[in-house]
Amino acid sequence: MKSLVVTCFLLAAMPRLIFAQHSDENGRIKQLNLYQDTLIELGKKFINDQDDLERKNANYAFIKTLVNALKIPNSFLFGFDSVKSIKVINSPDNRFRIFTWNIKHNDGSYRFYGTIQLNTGGKLKMYPLEDYSPLLKNPEDSVTDNRKWYGAQYYKIVPVYAPKPYYILVGWKGYTVESTKKVIDVLSFTGDKPELGLHVFDGNGKTRARVVFEYNREVSMLLRYVPENNTIVFDHLAPPDPKLKAQHSSYGPDLTYSGYKLKNGRWVYVDNIDLRNMPEARDEEYVDPKKQAQLDKAAAKSN
Repeated sequence: MKSLVVTCFLLAAMPRLIFAQHSDENGRIKQLNLYQDTLIELGKKFINDQDDLERKNANYAFIKTLVNALKIPNSFLFGFDSVKSIKVINSPDNRFRIFTWNIKHNDGSYRFYGTIQLNTGGKLKMYPLEDYSPLLKNPEDSVTDNRKWYGAQYYKIVPVYAPKPYYILVGWKGYTVESTKKVIDVLSFTGDKPELGLHVFDGNGKTRARVVFEYNREVSMLLRYVPENNTIVFDHLAPPDPKLKAQHSSYGPDLTYSGYKLKNGRWVYVDNIDLRNMPEARDEEYVDPKKQAQLDKAAAKSN
């Protein structure tokens, strides 16, 4: 009889429990949507505002708002898809996600911001990314932590599970008024602690911890991962004249393609890749802040 009474009590309480859980979930989503609305407006401001100080202030408010949003339980499940001023990408195994964005300065240079959020299933665990680019004298040889990040805005994560698990990060890195950069970086973890850079890129008589491309700001550069071939493919860059070899701001695609092919956990340089043999599928491309600003302005005028 006592067992029957307990069972009846649990059955009677279950609808209230389900309702409470559903109500809590609705409350969390409502909170996150409110934070997202604020992030949208702050993001537009740090991209579009003409005043350098106003852009910086908007960015500081953006960081504070984002941290508060991520503190909400189960925030990892919220995509922030409407915040177009930043890039949010999940690792394919859903172990973590990375938020990255940039602030353009009046002199044409950029500073990058970001954070790594781990998928803990509840309580927030994150590692802020602090742009240390100006002080990294040899970025292709440097292995650092999240406090000495070679800042970039990532648009692709590629997991490598053997022999040591790590993740390839492909990103855009605005540089100066004359040149821009793209980067292939590496993220690995010791426990939950992130490490950036890993000497796994072999080619041209050198082993690199990350690969950095610099080229003329007025041209475009292909940099994408082709999963069917386990290859990171990119435009081969060259100066218009051999005399300009030292001036990377003059570099541009020379209509040939190179790449790094995955072999036994390492990336081996391959020259003269025939793209006709590569699948046509495209990665997500980086959206230039200028283009996004134009879209925002056009949307504002239509409202």
